[in-house]
Amino acid sequence: MNAFSSKFLSDNRKSAIQKRPRGPKWMEVFAIVVALTMCGARGEAQQPKKVARIGFLGNTQSTFTIDMKTFRERLHGLGYIEGQNITIEYRSWEGKAERLPELAAEVVRLNCDVIVSAGTEAAEAAKSATKTVPVVMVFGADAVRLGIVADLARPGGNVTGLTSISSELIGKRLELLKEVIPKLSRVGFLWSPSNPDADYNVKEAETVGRSLRLGVQSLEVKGPDDIEGVFEVATKRRAGALLMSGGGFFAFHQKRLIELAAKSRLPAMYNNIRYVEAGGLMTYAEDRAYQYRRAAEYVDKILKGAKPADLPVERSKKFEFVVNLKTAKQIGLTIPPNVLVRADRVIK
Repeated sequence: MNAFSSKFLSDNRKSAIQKRPRGPKWMEVFAIVVALTMCGARGEAQQPKKVARIGFLGNTQSTFTIDMKTFRERLHGLGYIEGQNITIEYRSWEGKAERLPELAAEVVRLNCDVIVSAGTEAAEAAKSATKTVPVVMVFGADAVRLGIVADLARPGGNVTGLTSISSELIGKRLELLKEVIPKLSRVGFLWSPSNPDADYNVKEAETVGRSLRLGVQSLEVKGPDDIEGVFEVATKRRAGALLMSGGGFFAFHQKRLIELAAKSRLPAMYNNIRYVEAGGLMTYAEDRAYQYRRAAEYVDKILKGAKPADLPVERSKKFEFVVNLKTAKQIGLTIPPNVLVRADRVIK
């Protein structure tokens, strides 16, 4: 072999050796690949979680500052923080039932993960607006009787939550009025046709009234312009007390109703504690704060994957008898000690 051939073979061997992958280089490449894979995995794990959107369909703005505080506090206790992992969209119908269909449709268009309804009117509007978005009722008239859910144990559909027994409490409220005013013979019953449960409430009041030997005067309030007039009618018919039906219309006009009751010096029994806290005389009703806390727990279950159809609807279990002594003094009424001692709360 000549010198030229030897040099050619030698150069080829060097070139082949140089093209072979060296051990350390492969290790470096492997380490880089592993590192990139781990970074990708960590990046995926650190991706922000979905922010759940809750739509709240209620009656008045004041509800947002009182009852919703309880609702938000319970959600916070369950690990939800507004602006971080949940947002709440508020819509209120301000005592105008005709606004409800559009407000409910608007909440649905927001692509909420769950809708919370406060009151019978809102629950019906939400149910009509969607058959797919879960709806949690905070309170409202008998949901089965009104056809909002099929059954308490297995509601079916997309609506669950809590249902009130306010109509069944009418008898207890009339009994308390009679105990407070032993000589009571006539009671004016204020009701609004915007309340889906109005007809049932009127019949219930009249039936219980007969059993207690009380004349129940039906006082229909069709709109804001009728409010003052029904108080004049109650006075002319010599009603000795007033019993207030439920519904968002009355809740929106709460201040005016309380003022007119005081002006007429008529003892009034209301359907929830907010009236009494605002100056009304007394109430025997569901514990509203408890209802909002439980509604938050229903929302939590749904956001974690539970189906409304499988979550039993809960009837109210906690009730409060609340008396406002300041108001009693203002209208010249003395609450008997045997009644006062049974109050869960006395406002002085």
